[in-house]
Amino acid sequence: METLGGRLCYARRKNGYTQESLAEAIGVSRGVIYNLEKNKTQPQRIVVNAICEELGIRREWLLEGAGEMEKEQASQSARLLAELYEAARGLSEDEQLYLLDIVKAMRRRFSNKT
Repeated sequence: METLGGRLCYARRKNGYTQESLAEAIGVSRGVIYNLEKNKTQPQRIVVNAICEELGIRREWLLEGAGEMEKEQASQSARLLAELYEAARGLSEDEQLYLLDIVKAMRRRFSNKT
């Protein structure tokens, strides 16, 4: 992943997007994504910002390959999930299943509020 195009392709696939679906999500044509991934054009700032926002990646990583790919929020989520895992690991299987049911119920409740 030495080029912007290579990094974009990697991040897009990692997040489950096709060129078409990413283009649609950020309001550009599929050709824009294709040309960026093939390093045929330099990205406009507004396109870079939209890509980074949609994929949850850092601008510096996409443009220069510097630092971590994911924004801090994704890293924070990973830390929280790791902490949740550690807390649940010491529980019995029945307790873990109960905890999972609680989390699922909370997710349903919160998704119904929005």
